[in-house]
Amino acid sequence: MSVYMADTHMHSRRSPDGVYTLAEMAEAAVGAGLDEICLTDHVDMRPWRAYVPPEHYPWDNLVEEVREARERWGDRITICLGAEMGETVTDLPRAEVYWRERPGLDFVIGSLHVMGERFDHLDFTHIDQVADRYDEVIEDYLANQLRHIAWGNFSVMGHLTLPMRYANERFHMGVTFEKHMDGVERVLRALVEKGIGLECNTNRGHDPLPGAEILQLYRQLGGEIVTLGSDAHRPEHVGLGIREGQALLRQCGFRYFCTFREMKPVFHPL
Repeated sequence: MSVYMADTHMHSRRSPDGVYTLAEMAEAAVGAGLDEICLTDHVDMRPWRAYVPPEHYPWDNLVEEVREARERWGDRITICLGAEMGETVTDLPRAEVYWRERPGLDFVIGSLHVMGERFDHLDFTHIDQVADRYDEVIEDYLANQLRHIAWGNFSVMGHLTLPMRYANERFHMGVTFEKHMDGVERVLRALVEKGIGLECNTNRGHDPLPGAEILQLYRQLGGEIVTLGSDAHRPEHVGLGIREGQALLRQCGFRYFCTFREMKPVFHPL
């Protein structure tokens, strides 16, 4: 029996860094042989590049993307409505407003793309500017993840080791989380206690975020809710690394991975 194929992290033109419609992403997903996708456009609490968050998030835009995609491809693939709620700890009042006004979502990724207040919330795309303070950056990042979990209105924590995407792939800093595994363990324990899952972000076919060591630790601590998402922003990235991510999860001791319906996990055998 074939394993269910789902990509639960992708962005459409409704994200500040998105260009393509969800229908175009869904077409690519069908071509890649996926069974399910979930739209998780950015719902951010802070100004981001040229994007300034509105007082009330335009949720109707996301709903429309899903409606159009289902109309075109809904007979070929399951299309779910989600969101990636970013930087909640930088503006919890705004996060609460966005959360109260949300439509019926299937799935929410909670994520942090910026550093802490002592670094003036510098985006991780500029981590090279504080390379000499990398360890301090990661300590601060993990502390903010604990604050994020305390807020807790999300299904899974997204790309826990995101700083490495930019530190290593863009700036070739050659860093790891090895010195910070005590902090990582505190974060993972908090996730398990809160009933929040962990995303294995397949990083568009690059090194997964997080990798095997952290995934294994999450499983050892009792974590069972784990999702797979490519973080695709372009059709050619949809589904990249998902099959390899499934193999990685099996190696780390997982028997199932999850998708979500109406904010509840659905377990699929690996």
